Formats: sequence, C-alpha cells, structure tokens
Amino acid sequence: QVQLVESGGGLVQAGGSLRLSCGASGRTFSNYAMGWFRQAPGKEREFVAAISRSGGSTYYADSVKGRFTISRDNAKNTVYLQMNSLKPEDTAVYYCAANQDNSWLAYSFRYNYWGQGTQVTVSA
Repeated sequence: QVQLVESGGGLVQAGGSLRLSCGASGRTFSNYAMGWFRQAPGKEREFVAAISRSGGSTYYADSVKGRFTISRDNAKNTVYLQMNSLKPEDTAVYYCAANQDNSWLAYSFRYNYWGQGTQVTVSA
C-alpha cells in the first residue's frame, strides 16, 4: 500500500501561481511513476502531468504545457506540481496518483493509488 496526501491548494487570482505537494508513505516511493490529475465539477477526471520513477521523463497535457512543471524528490518521498499563469479553467480538485508500471502515464486506470485531492480555485 502507498498512502498519498496532497497539499498546497487554495484560492488564487488568474495569472497567479500555486505549488502543490504530494507526500507518499508506505512502499518505496522511487518504485512508482507519479501523476497529477484534476477533476472540475461536472467533468471527467483528466490527466495533467506525470513523471517517471527517476524523474528523468515528464509528460504534460497540452492545456498545461509551458505553465505547469512536475518534479519529484525521491529522498523526501514527495512529488510537486508548480502551477504558473493560472487560469479560471484550471479550477478543479487536483489528485496525485502512483503508477507501479511506469507506463501509460496519461491514463488514470493505470494508477494504483490515489490521494484524497486538494482544491484549486482560480478567480477571474
């Protein structure tokens, strides 16, 4: 089992920045690729960003490319999502997730463990 806890969400004005963190406990963190997903009210959960086990490869949804940066610190068992130039359409609950296969990272069904989510609200 892997337990994931997100933090760092909040209310920010459009154009602002937030940094989300996701701390992991349980099994060896570096054995898992990590992803961030988000879900807005009335919408499906969607992929935001992912990072490989070593951190050497990163992947982004087109909607956040150039504005968001995913990173990880395996020594601290933590994955981050730096969000810049935020837009009202970024408003959602953001979830981190762990993928033990290190593959198909844009697909939520490939993730084995999920956090409880953190709310991000961007005002116009």
